[in-house]
Amino acid sequence: MPDLTRRQLMKIGTAGAGALLLPMQWTAVARAASVAPPEVRAANDLALWYDKGAGTDWLSALPIGNGRLGAMVFGNIDQERLQLNEDTVWGGGPYDQSNTKGAAALPEIQRLVFADQWSQAQTLVDQNMLGSPAGQLAYQTVGNFRLNFAGTSGATEYNRFLDLTTATTSVTYLLNGVRYRREVFASAPDQVIAIRLTADKPGSISFSTTWDSPQRTTLSSPDARTVAADGVSGNFEGKTGSVKFLVQARAVADGGTVTSSAGTLQVSGADSVTLLISIGTSYVNYKDVSGDYQGIARGHLDDATGKAYDDLRSRHVTDYQKLFGRTTLDLGRTDAADQPTNVRIAQHSAVDDPQFSTLLFQFGRYLLISSSRPGTQPANLQGIWNDSLAPQWDSKYTLNANLPMNYWPADTTNLSECYEPVFDMIQDLTVTGARTAQVQYGAGGWVTHHNTDGWRATSVVDGALWGMWQSGGAWLSTMIWEHYLFTGDIDFLRKYYPAMKGSAQFFLETLVVEPKLGWLVTNPSNSPELPHHPNVSVCAGPTMDMQILRDLFDGCAQASEVLGVDADLRTQVLAARERLAPMQIGSRGNIQEWLYDWVETEKNHRHISHLYGLHPSHQITKRGTPELYNAARRTLELRGDDGTGWSLAWKINYWARMEEGTRAHDLIRLLVTTARLAPNMFDLHPPFQIDGNFGATSGIAEMLLQSHTGELHILPALPAAWPKGKVDGLRGRGGHTVGATWSGGQADEFLITPDRDGVVKVRGDMFSGRYQIVDTTGGGTVTVEKAEPDAIKITAQARHTYRAHPLQKVTMTAPDEVSPGQAAKVKVTYQAVELPLAQKATASLHAPDGWTVTPAQADVGPLAADAKATVEFTVTPAAGAASGTAVLTGVVSGTEAGEDWTASAQATVRVWSGGEKPLEDFFSNVAVTDDTNTNPGSIDGNGASISAQALAQAGVTPGGTVVKNGLTFKWPNVTVGTPDNAIASGQSLKVTGTGKTLGFLLTGTYGAVSGPATIVYKDGTRQTFTLSSPDWYGNPRPEGDAAVVAAYQNRPNNQRENTAATIYYAGVALQNKEISRVDLPNISAKAANGVATMHIFAVALDPVTPPAPEIKLTVTASSRCIGASAYLAVTAVNDSDVPATVTLTTPYGSKTVADVAPGKQAYQSFNTRSGQIDAGTVTVTATATIDGKQVTSTYEAAYTAASCG
Repeated sequence: MPDLTRRQLMKIGTAGAGALLLPMQWTAVARAASVAPPEVRAANDLALWYDKGAGTDWLSALPIGNGRLGAMVFGNIDQERLQLNEDTVWGGGPYDQSNTKGAAALPEIQRLVFADQWSQAQTLVDQNMLGSPAGQLAYQTVGNFRLNFAGTSGATEYNRFLDLTTATTSVTYLLNGVRYRREVFASAPDQVIAIRLTADKPGSISFSTTWDSPQRTTLSSPDARTVAADGVSGNFEGKTGSVKFLVQARAVADGGTVTSSAGTLQVSGADSVTLLISIGTSYVNYKDVSGDYQGIARGHLDDATGKAYDDLRSRHVTDYQKLFGRTTLDLGRTDAADQPTNVRIAQHSAVDDPQFSTLLFQFGRYLLISSSRPGTQPANLQGIWNDSLAPQWDSKYTLNANLPMNYWPADTTNLSECYEPVFDMIQDLTVTGARTAQVQYGAGGWVTHHNTDGWRATSVVDGALWGMWQSGGAWLSTMIWEHYLFTGDIDFLRKYYPAMKGSAQFFLETLVVEPKLGWLVTNPSNSPELPHHPNVSVCAGPTMDMQILRDLFDGCAQASEVLGVDADLRTQVLAARERLAPMQIGSRGNIQEWLYDWVETEKNHRHISHLYGLHPSHQITKRGTPELYNAARRTLELRGDDGTGWSLAWKINYWARMEEGTRAHDLIRLLVTTARLAPNMFDLHPPFQIDGNFGATSGIAEMLLQSHTGELHILPALPAAWPKGKVDGLRGRGGHTVGATWSGGQADEFLITPDRDGVVKVRGDMFSGRYQIVDTTGGGTVTVEKAEPDAIKITAQARHTYRAHPLQKVTMTAPDEVSPGQAAKVKVTYQAVELPLAQKATASLHAPDGWTVTPAQADVGPLAADAKATVEFTVTPAAGAASGTAVLTGVVSGTEAGEDWTASAQATVRVWSGGEKPLEDFFSNVAVTDDTNTNPGSIDGNGASISAQALAQAGVTPGGTVVKNGLTFKWPNVTVGTPDNAIASGQSLKVTGTGKTLGFLLTGTYGAVSGPATIVYKDGTRQTFTLSSPDWYGNPRPEGDAAVVAAYQNRPNNQRENTAATIYYAGVALQNKEISRVDLPNISAKAANGVATMHIFAVALDPVTPPAPEIKLTVTASSRCIGASAYLAVTAVNDSDVPATVTLTTPYGSKTVADVAPGKQAYQSFNTRSGQIDAGTVTVTATATIDGKQVTSTYEAAYTAASCG
């Protein structure tokens, strides 16, 4: 699709934008018996890797950066492409956007808002408050540097990597017996991008370079081994491009030749080559573009050329690892990590891949280090990576979510230096925002709205519906105080406190009294990007504004007290804080988004701005504000889980703050799909927005450590999907470095290292039980105070490490599945760790209401150190228990040394109450529509469907049959336009019989889908398999087995799309046992835009052909002598369960015996009338009636020769 500006997208409207921004559908094929390459394992799996190049797909290329310079590395064999960025290359030039009509119009706008005349107020905002230009300026690409290689066909053993531990991307392959390697990195110490090409055969490296750019550039060859592109940024929004830049690339070869001519390098027959790229720009700051861009580029290149490649790489890795290596995370590894990264994304919802959460966490940290360093610009909407002159949403800074979200992981994951560019930007905004405050509000202080750019524009942009939000500068200012809470850096606070003060001054002068309610409110403003009534968002005092201002005023007051300044201001902000509109609980039990209990115009809107108070703020907490906490939960439930990539990431943080690890992990699984992550792991709105990556990293950190309530809460939201793990180097407010180790879902160790002396409050389940804390640094006594049942306080010394570990371990064993009314055994085991359990404890088992547990409790202990005791409980689910899952909790409690303690463990069991149904009973989705009535259909949640007429052309009609791989399927016998498929969401299908193969007709939406399914046999055994299908869209995909192909699709309002639709076959080999039911994968419950779903149309069993009935006999024949005569004795035992007539036939005669009963025999000794018998065979025929049919079975038996006399 073409590039659209944010305003163009907004003009399309919500529905139109949704239709245009369909997720890019991509699939990935798993490699059979795949094993991650040694390079990946050497990086401890902290590497992205692929078995093919990126081709032309920018979202498959791999990002590198040093904060200022960025490149997307494509890794193709025939042509390496580096798409280059420099963080100050912005369209246009310095400008003042402020609208001088604003202050005069403000009173009337406010009157209209208070009079509920929002549309008229919005019109006045557009006429008088909108900046000039009405949009801001775009971050732009520099261009593409390409390496062209000849004769590359036939390459094998290709692998492509991005090693997060060294910030280096590499490509390896074998061609004509030569192993080639390229690696690329962006060095912060030397301010160049380095490309290294090597081969294991001398003289094998030859290539040429080319340059292209959508910018205006001039190419040259300054010397025999250097090329240059001199250019200037593009015009934008009527502003002339003014950032001049110079790109230089130099080749340093070992062996061979290097030439440069007309901007092209030619390298021939080299043993190895180092290419160095430098970029300089004329951007000095937001108001000055007179820098010596040529001197910058040349200086960096010359300096780097003077260093050996190994030195450049070592300096780069050392510098990078000082940041990246501070925080480590290990969530375990499964075989899923042996697949390429794109495959892991595509199959993540269906496999156990905890290491991907680790990779996602560390990838976000990698991106932040690579896009934001001291002295650079802040990471923008795409970090520093952009290949366009007019990128989506201008790739600038969106302040109502994007920019703050980019930096959520900076402090928590120990990257505080990466935060510095934001504070430098805030300093700039206090200047440009002061003018906007004066001319648009008649106020002092400073303000910025929902966007800014490289020129620090601060006015309202993109129209009042979107841009009339006053609190961008206020939110940024709160980040100053938050950062200080982590670092305790008084010099930092002193430097940036004036920005906080200026923002507070603006609101002290502009807040107005809401006439009906009497509270101080902002007016005009909005709740970001969400209309409260059709087509109007302008309002007074939206909840998010009030929450942000509470944080701003609190932070400003506390900062002034720390610094010992501005006592009068402190009094003013605290007084104003008390008069702000409070958070309110609405009629649906939710946090109100506005002053009044309005219902949002878009139920599942991506922003949940009114939960700012839950995260990133601390105004809504589980223990401090339980009513608001419960209302926040209701708000999340009403909004729903699914959303854009960045919205899902924010929701991970929300659910982590709710201390619900399973829900938070569910959001991770929703994020890690082909609809929300690109092949290179860039987060997709869609399109690419990097805040989703940073938000995911922050969310995972919040699941492991929280400190927003003045305490360290360790492992507050640990999901069952991470039963074992270790984290080290997380940071908490108050200046604490924290680590934790856990197994079986329970903490094994906490490590806390404070920066400062003082009392530290620590919360964790460990402290409910028996525990021990030691000072591993000083070895002295640790003063511990029990603060709450699961929280303690310790008096800590700066830079001492304190280790807390439990003195017990509780584990459980329980059956996978239980049935209502039927007893099952559950064991609870208690282990005394390190120290004995001196006093007797009590074990109990807690089950859902209505279940019975015996015994009610049992004694445990006393126990010697490290000894175990196991209690067996009998648990019986309630007779009427519904199918689903149930949690059983084993609890052991006691009193030791005068202190009560409790320890517990949990097990989840499946409750099966029967009720499996035929597939058609689960039909809930309409995938097939008539060409004349397409609106009922929506296989993808976006109005698309399969044409019934196209299916008929393919021979498929309602109730008809589809034969595939020897199985005969019955196509759904339903009226076209009514539900015709089941969406796999954990249903239990009634499938009975014995067969060789169980087959499915199915398809996926929004990429390949797969998930674990289970066959339950009548004998109670279970067979788990992976059920998968490619995406339905388009012609059959090679990784699938197409069963039905429709030539075209339908769209709403009887529109056709001439793209094929494919239904696939999937089968699983069965054990030779009778089936009872099939449990489908639990992928998603309904079709929705961007949500991967699996649609099942039919199920068939390939029956085992029953063996023909037979009469079972045991036949023996033996030769014997009686005197001088030879005899042949024949015996036939009837092993069947029916009488049979048996005929014994030999060369010496035959004998028929009628009605030989089961277990009886027919016998005859035949006289040969000779003294000798030759070896031979006898034939025995049995005849009987079985199941009403006459059956004949024939047997033979051999006998040996004999000579008598």
